[in-house]
Amino acid sequence: MQAAPVRATAIPSFTTALRAVESLLMSSGQRTARRNAWTSVLEDRRRAKDRIETERVLGQTASGRS
Repeated sequence: MQAAPVRATAIPSFTTALRAVESLLMSSGQRTARRNAWTSVLEDRRRAKDRIETERVLGQTASGRS
C-alpha cells in the first residue's frame, strides 16, 4: 500500500497575511478615500510651505523699504 502524497504548502509571511486580511476587509471605496486623504495632506503641506516662503519674501521686501 502506498502512502498518500504529501502536499507542501508555503506558510505566508505575517505581512502577506496582513495584506490579505486588509484587502478582504477594505472595499475599494475605503482605499480610494485613504488615498485621497493622503493626497490632501500632501497638498496642505505644500501650501503651508508656499505660504511660509511668501511671508519670508514679503518680510524681506518690507524691511528693505524701511
